[in-house]
Amino acid sequence: MAEDLKQVADLIAANIINCTKEVLTSDEAARYLGISKSYLYKMTMGQKIPHYKPMGKMCYFNRVELEQWLQSNRIATEEELNQQAQTYCMKKGGKQ
Repeated sequence: MAEDLKQVADLIAANIINCTKEVLTSDEAARYLGISKSYLYKMTMGQKIPHYKPMGKMCYFNRVELEQWLQSNRIATEEELNQQAQTYCMKKGGKQ
């Protein structure tokens, strides 16, 4: 029972650190993004994700930049697309 409580406490502490820590290691970044470490490395090698290599070897990630990256390339909802199409058609119709 005590061991289970320690594991739960460790998990909670790790989650708090990941949510408040500004600079993440590769392990932490992969966990934070919910992807495998190998996929994270693949994205860093392809320069698809923002990262830092201050010593030329180990990768570090800024948590805020990761959040911004996650929220890039937003996909519009069907309702938004319909509204854009309607606005476009009304503007186009008024110019004829």
